Amino acid sequence: MRRKASLVLLACAVFFAALSPLLRWYAFPRLARIPANQYQDMVLEAKGATLLDYGTMSAKKVSEVTIVQTLKGNVEAAEKIEKSAGRPVVVWDGLSYLQGPDGKMISRIPERYIFDAHSQDPVHATGESVDGDPVKRDGIEFKWPFLTQKRDYEYFDAQTRATNPIHYKGTQTFRGLKVYYFEQTIPWTKVGMPKTMPVKGITPESVAKTGTTRWYSTVRKFWVEPVTGAPVYGEELHREELRGGTLLGGRAKVTAFAGDVKMREDYIEHTVALVKHNRTLVLLMTSYLPWGFLALGVLLLALSLYLEAHGRRPEDPAPTQAAEPEPVSA
Repeated sequence: MRRKASLVLLACAVFFAALSPLLRWYAFPRLARIPANQYQDMVLEAKGATLLDYGTMSAKKVSEVTIVQTLKGNVEAAEKIEKSAGRPVVVWDGLSYLQGPDGKMISRIPERYIFDAHSQDPVHATGESVDGDPVKRDGIEFKWPFLTQKRDYEYFDAQTRATNPIHYKGTQTFRGLKVYYFEQTIPWTKVGMPKTMPVKGITPESVAKTGTTRWYSTVRKFWVEPVTGAPVYGEELHREELRGGTLLGGRAKVTAFAGDVKMREDYIEHTVALVKHNRTLVLLMTSYLPWGFLALGVLLLALSLYLEAHGRRPEDPAPTQAAEPEPVSA
């Protein structure tokens, strides 16, 4: 019986030892994916911002500017692209909507972002765009990869349509989570006018005829939970200017928008709670279960060897039979 039990334990030890790397290196890349139908929104605010009044073409202080960002998974588009890409992809149809304190629109910029469902690497396909203009992204946008590393990443900037490094600046604690802090600075760059303008009759084409150009600069900051790769908080020191041309009435430049854009508190709380939940699920596949299965395999192997060793102890020597007495001669 001991021999049979040791063989069963040995088989179980091999099974769990083999399951450990399979779960981490085979199952994890196939199970840890962004859902194709995911929908999320985020509200950011810039308190005490400076905003351009298009009626007077002068900058003025306002109580706040609100930015609503939405990302909606396009399942139908993702399925079409997967057939040619040969891997699971996610298509996010995004919208960045800016409004002033009166609720009126400042700008409205749609975006389509296509990326690998697991690695978050960009996937180039028809439809990849920002504000209706085709783009070819390099680097990440919106989300970091699972198991984010302490290093710089390439991050796509939608305003300039260009990719620049976003630098790892250190490890911090944010609302009870260990996070990596990243920062990217975009210097003053000439960019196009938004295709949807806040005033009727003003279009990018009409502004271009006046010789006026739009310039943009920002300092982008993200606090990223490294296991999930999800930003739990973000800020932007955002600056926009109109420069030159007859539209400004002889002035060299005027501020179009300037503010410290921050996530709204209720969205911070929701994001942190969601990331904590998803973090546990990722750790189950990358740490808790693989190491637990490996430890269990080692324990079962030790128990199997123990039973095998005790099952082969030498048996006690058989008792010697007493010799029968020989008959005595008369």
